[in-house]
Amino acid sequence: MAEGFDVRLTRAQERYEQAVFGGDAKSLDEAERDLVALEADAALARGRLLHARFLEAGAEDAAELRLFERAAQLYRELGDARGEGESLFWVGTVHQVIRQDQAAADPAFARARELATEAGDDLTLSYVLRHLCFGEQAAGRVEAARELLEESTRLRRELSFTPGVAANLIGLADLAATDGDRDAARGLLDEAASLATGSGAHGVARWVEEARDELKLA
Repeated sequence: MAEGFDVRLTRAQERYEQAVFGGDAKSLDEAERDLVALEADAALARGRLLHARFLEAGAEDAAELRLFERAAQLYRELGDARGEGESLFWVGTVHQVIRQDQAAADPAFARARELATEAGDDLTLSYVLRHLCFGEQAAGRVEAARELLEESTRLRRELSFTPGVAANLIGLADLAATDGDRDAARGLLDEAASLATGSGAHGVARWVEEARDELKLA
């Protein structure tokens, strides 16, 4: 095996040899399950890379949605609620962020929320709540949007996910500005800038400055 191979590939090789050379095929099903999980993990990871490329260049790669849907399907077959929930979050994100289709995003987000809650996956849940907030905000339901984003932020603080907290504070600042509370919005952006800078989240720090300009709070 080449250096750096995933341990699941190593185990699959070992079980192949046990079956072919040792006459013991009992563990082949387990090896198959390992490889299905590996395929799911790879599809999810590749989809995330394509999403990062979209955020950088603004051009959709049609493979992104297919990868996330494939990952969700494989995790579902494995009975992996955590993996399925995370994959469905990304399915919803493609529809919401890239394709601007909230109606298509909503079912994926709803199921992702259920699965992340069931699996105790607070990080994925924080992402789902953040994006549900965007949908509520677009529909003009500001208070509902704020409640979702505040809960997402609470989870992220508990997880010490500082760049994610900073990103959420930008959204909360936008909601405060919508309510006409410019002092609160300014304070939220100041905290976001401090957290982003302190955690090395330079991309989020840029978002803070862009928000200051857009909200005229510079």
